Amino acid sequence: MSSTILDPDRLRRRLREIDSVARSAPDDALEVIRAPGRVNLIGEHTDYNDGFVMPAAIGLEIRLAVAPTDERRVVVTLDDTGEVAGFDLDAVRAPTRTWIDYIAGTAWALAEGGHELRGFHALLASDLPQGAGLSSSAALEMASALALLGRNAGSALPVGDLARFGRRAENGYVGVQSGVMDQFASAAGVVDHAILLDCRSLEFRPVPLPLPDVRLVVCHSGSPHRLEASEYNERLAECQRAVAAIATIEPTVRTLRDVDTALLAAARDRMDDVAFRRATHVVEENARVLETETALAAGDLAEVGALFAASHTSLRDLYEVSSPELDALVDIATSVHGVVGARLTGAGFGGSTINLVRRESVAALRSAIERDYPGRTGLQPTVLDVDAVDGASYIE
Repeated sequence: MSSTILDPDRLRRRLREIDSVARSAPDDALEVIRAPGRVNLIGEHTDYNDGFVMPAAIGLEIRLAVAPTDERRVVVTLDDTGEVAGFDLDAVRAPTRTWIDYIAGTAWALAEGGHELRGFHALLASDLPQGAGLSSSAALEMASALALLGRNAGSALPVGDLARFGRRAENGYVGVQSGVMDQFASAAGVVDHAILLDCRSLEFRPVPLPLPDVRLVVCHSGSPHRLEASEYNERLAECQRAVAAIATIEPTVRTLRDVDTALLAAARDRMDDVAFRRATHVVEENARVLETETALAAGDLAEVGALFAASHTSLRDLYEVSSPELDALVDIATSVHGVVGARLTGAGFGGSTINLVRRESVAALRSAIERDYPGRTGLQPTVLDVDAVDGASYIE
């Protein structure tokens, strides 16, 4: 990581400057933990339906410089603003609707799962843009989990368990009924690979990316990711309505993961139009994830591009989570020679797109976005050429 603000030595120095507990700690007691954000190549809104996803951890990260203490309290300072927040480990209170909830919720979930937690004072720094749909909240949960558990226990916990506790924090404490993809990608990323994740079993396998010839390019719309908890939870409820309708003719169905296109068609007259559209997206998107893995393995980038296009269209028309800004980014990108594929990434309603771009065309894409997008939307975009990196870890 080349970002100056994330330099481990700087973070340790800064923590000592602002925190008396850290100042009195031995040099080797101060830890630095990293947790990456993620882009999802394909498989959107399938994770909370027990489906398939293909995310990659990216080289934009959250880092915590940590001074462990014997106190039963967590105190965290934001590096960029100096804001301080904290909570007692033995009395995690109701959510505050601020950033500290993701750390407090992770503590709550880990304690509920029977894990011993330690107190600490920490400095939180990030070059991961908030509101970009790149899972800054999941990265914070994964970094927090390692800090709360300590090096030995945190490193020993399987990545699937780590991700589950992050999801539990989101679902049971923060109040967003998200799936497990974001946390899993941040915990289990593999350098130069995406991962094909089965969100039901949490089995996963690395998927080689066609690097260095093709780059991952994130285009942030400048419109914050706005899928609020109520809207996210509404999408889940709509999927559950579809499942309930399908289960009247096939009782073994538990989630949309259990449904294929034939079964969905057979149950069409048993559900409302909205539920049918949501279910159609999920069923077809699950198939697209597996087809994308096959196309990548075969080096068939034209097919990958077609699958990206179909995914974005489905998210726009069937799941209704795109936006004019995201549509403009995709439209501009697909007009640039050398862009293999473009689609929204993340939950939608703002945030970012993910683009597979031939290396020699990255500059052309950046130029086209920066030239055309502001005039179409009135917003300023950010174009980020990112690497696929390993998952959350301690920095030696």
